[in-house]
Amino acid sequence: MAKHNRTRRTVRQSRALGIALTPKAEKYLERRPYGPGQHGRARKKADSNYATQLKEKQRLRAQYNIREAQMRRAYLEAKRTEGQTGKNMVELLETRLDALVLRAGFARTIAQARQMVVHRHIMVDGVRVDRPSFHVKPGQLIHVHPKAEKTAPFQAAAAGEHQAVLPEVPAYLNVEIEKLHAKLERKPKREEIPVICDEQLVVEYYSRLA
Repeated sequence: MAKHNRTRRTVRQSRALGIALTPKAEKYLERRPYGPGQHGRARKKADSNYATQLKEKQRLRAQYNIREAQMRRAYLEAKRTEGQTGKNMVELLETRLDALVLRAGFARTIAQARQMVVHRHIMVDGVRVDRPSFHVKPGQLIHVHPKAEKTAPFQAAAAGEHQAVLPEVPAYLNVEIEKLHAKLERKPKREEIPVICDEQLVVEYYSRLA
């Protein structure tokens, strides 16, 4: 029942944000692409600039399944880094351990990836890491703890079942799925990251709050 309720919440959130947050939500959106509720099909008036910026920030947050405080920290760090703040922010978020666990196909959803990390099933260079926000550096190897490899979710992952419903593995990751190994070869580039977002609107949202 709890799983069913979680799925319903995710589908409703996906409809509200206009993006599929999970493979299951994608199927629902294909059948009913309009918003939630009885007025979901009604034509709505144009959003204000602020509402558009807020929605884009919420879309990015939802795709990485992070709290507002974490999102704001990523923005501030990106702002301090040379280059375009929006691109820097997405590239920084993409090096989170839970995000890379998902991209590699070890998990089916970002929520599942986070749970795998929190439950200490994921290792980086041979050391257990239980912080989803841990930033993986180029050259580091992400792999599954030997005791966890035999469990059903990771057996499904090793068989490629998760990869089959996810976007193609990005070029910055070298994945040996049957071994449950994924190496971050280099820093991700924004254009390669499978995230739907106009990051400039997110930058504008935080800029007006400063």
